[in-house]
Amino acid sequence: MQPDLATLVGSRICHDLISPIGAIGNGLELLSLTDGDTAAEMTLINDSVQNANARIKYYRIAYGAASAEQMLGSTEVLSFISILARGGRFTYFWQVAQDRPRREVRCALLLLQCFEAAMPVGGDIHVRFLDNRWVLSAESLRFKIDPCLWDRIGRPCDATAFSAAQVQFALLPGFLAEAGRSLHTKMSDDRIVLSF
Repeated sequence: MQPDLATLVGSRICHDLISPIGAIGNGLELLSLTDGDTAAEMTLINDSVQNANARIKYYRIAYGAASAEQMLGSTEVLSFISILARGGRFTYFWQVAQDRPRREVRCALLLLQCFEAAMPVGGDIHVRFLDNRWVLSAESLRFKIDPCLWDRIGRPCDATAFSAAQVQFALLPGFLAEAGRSLHTKMSDDRIVLSF
């Protein structure tokens, strides 16, 4: 039996949350074994709790329901992507000043995950809203482009062709259509630009 989108989303969320939650458990275990200064263990626990909360907020918007009238501000988005970027391979530059419809923000967050899947060594990801279009660009020393994913990005496909780690590619076409947007792609050796 092939997985459906709900199963893939559930698997993706569980996979990505197990690491920070496991780190919280490890921190608590170390705390119980420590006689004295517990600052390092408390820092580990605090960082892991913040990371888990940031991931949940990210997924609530990226994978959750969004009505046409819901708006979302940059402050909320920055509150979780800045935490996810700490000590990681990616630097995010969210340069969207005004509130935007949640449906559009959802598409932008899914595209961030598409970029991340193609950037094994990390890099810089810029998000802008210019002339009524979202423009997302990624720069990296190396991209790993899976043609099966990128040749059809933004176009409807059979969900069974995707793994849980690729679910953002499967969800994107429907969410773009719901937002009334279409995707345009430009690629070079060191840069990818996606706009919708």
